[in-house]
Amino acid sequence: MTRIFLRLIICLIFIPGVLKADTPNFVVIFIDDLGYGDIEPFGSKTNRTPNLNQMAKEGRTLTSFYVASPVCTPSRAALMTGCYPQRVGLAKGSGHAVLFPGDHYGLHPDEITIAETLKSVGYATGCFGKWHLGDQKQFLPTSQGFDTWFGIPYSNDMWPALKNFNCPDLPLMKDTEVVGIVKDMDDQADLCRKFTESAVTFIKENKRKPFFLYLPHAFVHNPRQASPVFMGSSANVEQAQVEEVDWSVGQILDTLRTENLA
Repeated sequence: MTRIFLRLIICLIFIPGVLKADTPNFVVIFIDDLGYGDIEPFGSKTNRTPNLNQMAKEGRTLTSFYVASPVCTPSRAALMTGCYPQRVGLAKGSGHAVLFPGDHYGLHPDEITIAETLKSVGYATGCFGKWHLGDQKQFLPTSQGFDTWFGIPYSNDMWPALKNFNCPDLPLMKDTEVVGIVKDMDDQADLCRKFTESAVTFIKENKRKPFFLYLPHAFVHNPRQASPVFMGSSANVEQAQVEEVDWSVGQILDTLRTENLA
């Protein structure tokens, strides 16, 4: 049986009392390779997703929803620009279905992103997680409208352990600087927590101005490992990762409530 993986996009729009109604805050959470039926709002009987359940109950679920591509680079290009990936030249990488480390190609700096559009009208903009729209400096989030970025420049499976490809070390980056290396599966397991904590900090630091938060998780993309607390309470690693990204959603929701932004 062939399993079709989807990108789950969770959009939160908040209009806090300290802002005008025409400057709502935007939070976009992008969960990589999550199947449509992997969460309870869409029928899962094995994965516990209470925070997504709450969002589905209080908000809206889209039951006929399409992304521009089922793979990483083109789907992200479409999300960031509102254009078909073919239109912005990212239907694929230069030699593969997606961009690989060191590719000379990426999202062209002349393309207009959501972040650039919102930044132009006074929004703080932050990206925390997997970018995968080019790892050269001119393609990184800080060149595409984001004030700050913490994350990995391409897929978390693009590291020395990837078979059939000679990949370099997988870097953790802060803006344009390498601040760490994802060396082993324990480091892989820690990505969700690190990205979530950075996103929470961004919300707290920008709570008095309109902001755009983009949280594109590396989970639940291969190679799969979750934090010990989720690994210990789940039947398998797939369930653990799904439940950890649900925890991440809960952290964002709790922060917005605590900071009186909900």
